[in-house]
Amino acid sequence: MRKRLNTIITGIRTVERVLVISINLIMVALYTFNVLVREILPQYSSTFAWIDEATRLLMVWAIFLSLGLALERGRHVAVSTLLEKLPDIPQKIICFVINITGIIFSCYLAWLGFALVKFVMRTGQVSPTLGLPMYWLYVAPTIGFILLAIRYGLELAGINDRHYKPITIDQAN
Repeated sequence: MRKRLNTIITGIRTVERVLVISINLIMVALYTFNVLVREILPQYSSTFAWIDEATRLLMVWAIFLSLGLALERGRHVAVSTLLEKLPDIPQKIICFVINITGIIFSCYLAWLGFALVKFVMRTGQVSPTLGLPMYWLYVAPTIGFILLAIRYGLELAGINDRHYKPITIDQAN
């Protein structure tokens, strides 16, 4: 069971990394192209006005897809000085409370995101320059918070420990 779970988590982690890296590379390429067009051929810059909107949408996706990866590696902002000074049992209790709260909060935000996606789908709203359905923007937080809840669950199950044994690059590959 644990081996199967590790395989699934490794697959999720790989997909997240590939997507985040790809999104960032696409954003850099689009912005570079946009700057070159504005500097070299300014008469065509209005033709590529969609690039600003596309990069904003991609940035939202990159941020929310990175939530789980950041938590897994212990990269979220945290004040852990007091936690590190506590004895073992109070540390475990506090970590348990933090992880349960994280799961509940992440699931609640994912649920709100899903409700928002359904609402925006019903409105039929589309983005101004790309013409994409706007609900795609709101799918990102929904997926991001689901991935974050999974990571909190891994902490709770003892598979990962971001406080004391964050995953290193060698372990993650």
